[in-house]
Amino acid sequence: MTEPLDTLFSPLRIGDLTLRNRIVMAPMTRHRATLDGVPTDLMVEHYRQRAGAGLILSEGIYPAFNGRGYLFTPGLHNEAQAAGWRRVTDAVHGEGGAIFAQIMHVGRLSDPLMLDGAQPIAPSAVQPDPVARHYTINCPRPKRPYPQPRAMTHAEVLGVIDDYRNCAVLAQKAGFDGVEIHAASGYLPMQFLSTNTNLREDAWGGSVEKRAAFLLACVDAISAATSPGFVAVKFSPGWTFHNVFDDDPVATYSYAVRALSRRGIAFLELGNYGMDWDVYGVLRPLFDGPAMFVAGYTRQSAAATLNRGEADMIGFGQAFISNPDLAERYRLGQDLTRPDIETYYTQGAEGYTDYPVFADTDPSRLQPVDAAPTPIAPETTG
Repeated sequence: MTEPLDTLFSPLRIGDLTLRNRIVMAPMTRHRATLDGVPTDLMVEHYRQRAGAGLILSEGIYPAFNGRGYLFTPGLHNEAQAAGWRRVTDAVHGEGGAIFAQIMHVGRLSDPLMLDGAQPIAPSAVQPDPVARHYTINCPRPKRPYPQPRAMTHAEVLGVIDDYRNCAVLAQKAGFDGVEIHAASGYLPMQFLSTNTNLREDAWGGSVEKRAAFLLACVDAISAATSPGFVAVKFSPGWTFHNVFDDDPVATYSYAVRALSRRGIAFLELGNYGMDWDVYGVLRPLFDGPAMFVAGYTRQSAAATLNRGEADMIGFGQAFISNPDLAERYRLGQDLTRPDIETYYTQGAEGYTDYPVFADTDPSRLQPVDAAPTPIAPETTG
């Protein structure tokens, strides 16, 4: 059965912003910034090309130097980085688009080689499994197991919350329409939420309320400095990527989602990455606000999800890599360009800004518009 597509192209209000369609460009780290974390000309063009999305979520942006985990990823904690991002947001807005900055602190998933010799920080001194699956496909990070991190002091936790707030303030000055806290994929907020990575016995660990306190404090700090409608949150409930585990993810995320719902944030992003429980069915009813679903959607499955009223917008990752005009192709039913996986994490224009619009694409590179996404390890997205 073919789903009606009108809902995909209807406007949606999130926070103080009205989106022109429900097609979201998911956050995808692509490693094209300078080594100092400043956005480049390539990044300006990349985001400009994809401004037909109802909303762009940027790649992961580190809010402080100690949140950096990979080479050539962008930051947003100084004026040079903010000036670079202003060029990006101006380009997106010039095309009629909207863009949120995704704040991504990697916590324990860094390395002294990335931090000028400093030890990575984490809720607790728990080292990721040295044999666990890590980033592949030319990802520019040290090719060795993650080291043991150092447990943050209470004062350091408060300092990182300040880093999130300051990053959001800079994002607002740089012209972003909002920020999304990356609380998924095993990064710092998820390290606080998860029972195997948070062994603390103070105000930041133990009960689910205390394990969620770091994330909620970041949300509150950003909301106070900007507005609740300026902040969103991304979850991958129960996902064990990057060696994070939770004894009871349903309880953990049910509590966190209810707490976020009370705060009136712009939206909640949920991804189901192969869980054996109904992530969307359990958590979506607990959030009184717009929700975005992500991971493995096609145009038809996205339309079906929206038409059933389950989500308000759908995120697309790989499809946006190789189809800068994705929203228009979806609207017209045009075939999609297959992505070049080997260039996902390289540093040049190839596989980044050189994908043409439909009219200029070699027909041999096309696949049906509703074909399933290219199979790949799930670390592709930010």
